[in-house]
Amino acid sequence: MADLFSSSEPESPPAETTGAPRPLADRLRPRALTDVIGQQHVLGPEAPLGAMLAAGTLSSLVFWGPPGVGKTTIARLLADETDLHFVQISAIFTGVPELRKVFDAAKVRRGNGQGTLLFVDEIHRFNKAQQDSFLPHMEDGTILLVGATTENPSFELNAALMSRAQVLVLNRLELSDLELLAQRAESELGHKLPLTGEARDALLEMADGDGRAALNLIEQLAAWRLDLPLDIAGLTGRLTRRAAQYDKSGDVHYNLISALHKSVRGSDPDAALYWLSRMLEGGEDPRYLARRITRMAIEDIGLADPQAQTHCLHAWETYERLGSPEGELALGQAVIYLSLAPKSNAGYAAYKAARAAAKQTGSEPPPKIIRNAPTQLMKDEGYGAGYEYDHDAEDAFSGQNYFPDGIKRGIYYHPVERGYERELKKRLDWFAKLRARRQDG
Repeated sequence: MADLFSSSEPESPPAETTGAPRPLADRLRPRALTDVIGQQHVLGPEAPLGAMLAAGTLSSLVFWGPPGVGKTTIARLLADETDLHFVQISAIFTGVPELRKVFDAAKVRRGNGQGTLLFVDEIHRFNKAQQDSFLPHMEDGTILLVGATTENPSFELNAALMSRAQVLVLNRLELSDLELLAQRAESELGHKLPLTGEARDALLEMADGDGRAALNLIEQLAAWRLDLPLDIAGLTGRLTRRAAQYDKSGDVHYNLISALHKSVRGSDPDAALYWLSRMLEGGEDPRYLARRITRMAIEDIGLADPQAQTHCLHAWETYERLGSPEGELALGQAVIYLSLAPKSNAGYAAYKAARAAAKQTGSEPPPKIIRNAPTQLMKDEGYGAGYEYDHDAEDAFSGQNYFPDGIKRGIYYHPVERGYERELKKRLDWFAKLRARRQDG
C-alpha cells in the first residue's frame, strides 16, 4: 500500500544531485554518527545511544539542549542506522489533523514491514492533549519518537510522555569542537580562513557554542574573498556578535538568576557581576533584577548587615530615576555590596520556622494577660489581668510569657556570630537570662 503522503507528482531531486547552491551547514552535515562533532557523552561506545545501537534496541528519546548542537542530525542518522523511515515535523507548524496523517502513514509503513522514526522539533510547544496523542502509537510500536527541545523537559513535557522516553542532554559545543568544525569547513571550501590566530578564536567565540551559527559565520567570511588575513578589529567591524541565548521565561533565565544568587551568597563579587551582566546583555528587565537583588539582601544577609536591604532599595530607586543604561550601574554596585556583606540566613530561617509552628498551632489563643480588654465583659473574663507594662519594669523587661498557654515556648531565631548579628546575639542572650531569672521569681 502506498504511503499516505505519497504524491502523484514527482518529488524535486535533492540539491546535491542538481548542483543547486547549498548552504555550508548543509554540505557539512554528517553522514554517519561517527562524524558528529561533540556529544560523545551520548554517542560514545559506552554512552546511552552507543549502547542502544550496539544492542540493536532503540527506545523513544527526548534530546534536550541548546540550538545548533546536532539534535536534528543525530535523529536523522539514528533512522539510517536502524533502517527506520525518517519523518520530521515541527510542533510550531503541526496541528491535530497533520498529526493524524503522520500516525496513519506510520501505520501503513508498519503494515508494509517498515518502522517510522518520528522526529518532533520543539516538542515542548505541543499542549498536553497533543502530547498524549503520541502515547498509544509509541506503545504499539507504530512510531519511535525522538523529540527535541531547548526547554527543561521536566517542566514542559507530560509525565506520561516522559515515562516512555529517555531524556538525553546535548551540550553546547566547546571551542575545540568548533575548531574541528572550522577545519572541516576549510577542507570543503578548499582554502584556509583569512584570519589571524586571535581573530579565528574570536570568530568561534561569536558562535557561542552553536555549530550552525559557526558555519554561517564562516560562510559569510568566505564570501568576502579577502587577500590578507583579518585581525580582530577587522573581523568585528564586519561581523556582529551573535546574540546570547536567552529566554526571559525559559530554563536559561532561571539558571542564570540562580547563578547570580548563589554567587552573591558565596561572597564572589566578580562572578556575581558576570551573571548580572549576562542577564542584562540577554535583555532581562532590570526591574526584575532589582527585585531579586533586594530579596537576596533579605534572605542571605538579613540582620548581619541591616543596611544591605536599604542599599538595594536605593539602587532600585536610582535605576527608576536614571533608567538604562546608567541606572544599571547602581544594580551592579548593589551586587558588589551584597557579595562582600556578612552573610546570615538566621532571620529567614526563623521566619520559616515560625510560619511552620503557626500552621500547626493556628487555633491556639494568646494568653489572657496580653489580650486586649476594651469592654467590661472582657475585663471580667480576665483579659489583660496581670499584664506588666514592660517600661515600668526593671531594664524595661518584664519577662512575661507571650506564647499561647498551651504550647511550649518556641525558639526560632538563632543569630550568627557575624556582622551586626553579633550584637543582636548578645541582646538575645541577655534577655534570655533575664527572662529565666524573672520567671524563677
